[in-house]
Amino acid sequence: MTGLNWEGLVIGMGTFLIIGLFHPIVIKAEYHWGKQCWPIFLVLGCVTGIAALFVSNTLLASFLGVFAFSSFWSILEMFEQEERVRKGWFPKNPNRKYNF
Repeated sequence: MTGLNWEGLVIGMGTFLIIGLFHPIVIKAEYHWGKQCWPIFLVLGCVTGIAALFVSNTLLASFLGVFAFSSFWSILEMFEQEERVRKGWFPKNPNRKYNF
């Protein structure tokens, strides 16, 4: 077992978990604050993307890169989530005013 390279599987599992984590975060963020919170995902993606460039550990750099691009992808998902709410696929927040 010591001759096996587990790094690829660990990166794959970490990627799966990071992407899975972002799905409910986007839903909750859109519900509470609306799509105008997309700059948070932009800043988060830029910071973790830059951090990935300076980390010498391949595993950590991989996770930072996946986190960065998941943040960037969440910007698009934020706008699409608003459309899903408009269509009635997800609940509206009764404490927010919607433009549709």
